[in-house]
Amino acid sequence: MTSTSTPPGLARFNALEEHAALTALHEACASTVWAKRLLAARPYATPEALYAASDAAMAELTADDLAEAMAGHPPIGRPKPGDPTSSREQRGMAGASDAVKAEMLELNLAYQEKFGHVFLICATGRTGEQMRDAVRERIGNTPEREREIVRTELGKINRIRLARLVEED
Repeated sequence: MTSTSTPPGLARFNALEEHAALTALHEACASTVWAKRLLAARPYATPEALYAASDAAMAELTADDLAEAMAGHPPIGRPKPGDPTSSREQRGMAGASDAVKAEMLELNLAYQEKFGHVFLICATGRTGEQMRDAVRERIGNTPEREREIVRTELGKINRIRLARLVEED
């Protein structure tokens, strides 16, 4: 049952047929397990209930599920061509100096070599320098510590993407 106070974007998401809803969720996060958990819990009464379900699903992802989710993210500084989401989220890197961009490329490669996956950070609202400083700091982490930071960063990204999905009129 949908109350009249359900925001229009959320009501639309709740009403999507299963395949369309799964596709929309996969655009927010590449983890199949995460998307299926959110799909199974529909309908959502409020956006906050959707975000809480996202956080709970994210907390339960295995290392393999996290790897699947990360595979959907391009390296910082190299958004997927034709992908407005990654371009928008990485806008701070677009305005960075050539020196910062070059250093970020080097750091991305070193990070990927150490951890086996792209450097993942919630880039929305961050400058190129802030992202560079974050990868410099995080490259010294243990794989276990880094996996938990990535889980947190993915959760933040998913919330932003879900908000865009359900808060549009």
